[in-house]
Amino acid sequence: MIADLIRMRDDLRVVEPARDIDIELRLLTGRRAEIVADQTRRAQRLRDLLVSIFPGLERVVDVTTKTGLHLLTRYVTPAQIRRAGRARLLAWLRRAGHVKNATLTALAGAAVAAARAQAIAVPGEQVAAELIRGLAAEALAGRQQLQAIDARIEEALARHPDAALIRSLPGMGAILTAEYLAVTGGIGRFPDGNKLAAAAGLAPALRQSGKVRYLERGTGGDRALKRVFYQSAFIAAGCDPASKAYYARKRSEGKTHHQAVLALARRRVNVLHAMLRNRTPYQPGHTTAAA
Repeated sequence: MIADLIRMRDDLRVVEPARDIDIELRLLTGRRAEIVADQTRRAQRLRDLLVSIFPGLERVVDVTTKTGLHLLTRYVTPAQIRRAGRARLLAWLRRAGHVKNATLTALAGAAVAAARAQAIAVPGEQVAAELIRGLAAEALAGRQQLQAIDARIEEALARHPDAALIRSLPGMGAILTAEYLAVTGGIGRFPDGNKLAAAAGLAPALRQSGKVRYLERGTGGDRALKRVFYQSAFIAAGCDPASKAYYARKRSEGKTHHQAVLALARRRVNVLHAMLRNRTPYQPGHTTAAA
């Protein structure tokens, strides 16, 4: 019965196998998301451990930067930093490479000042310091993995036929473009912008009960695709004049920040679909794109 029903219907699209380049992007972006999640977890754990033994250092060291992590791979406790002194800290920090000397000097001075302000050693300090050094080394390795993954994504995008068009839209950088292509594979599955918006959960959903019919904000759709459009709209609202004007207009109509960004994201879905359908890069002066 199912086969016979499918045979008689003419509104079903043909399911085509994914292209190798789209599968490659899907795997790379998935791995990148895992690394980012691990880095976030490590950064939070580093902050917790630092607060427990050396809160002064936690206030002056940014555990998301290469310089801060490089410092923590060797110098963690107040006693270690006091013994090393400012000169040795600077020499160690310079091994991180490609960092302004003023930044290194400020960090070394702040670390030494924090060490002098804490004269006590808390219980479990040595074990915590050992864990911090290990986590910092793992975080540095994670940064290298991210750089390698990003380079492979850039290389894959250079081979994708749609990547250059998508990246011409303000706010769609390399990572968001790769994530979009990883989910959709292009626009072949979506005959118009409304279908693409519905897939992203940005189109209003029709609710009806008896004679009552009304539209409400969509709550379904692919969350990863919705995040791509929302994040790119958020970025474009701050750098693209047309997007900035549309966002300001929505705010003047009484929309909240979140609602205005969602409205902009919905409008940009149609723009992106038209760009890919017509094989035309983004044109800032075009009325459809700037509306």
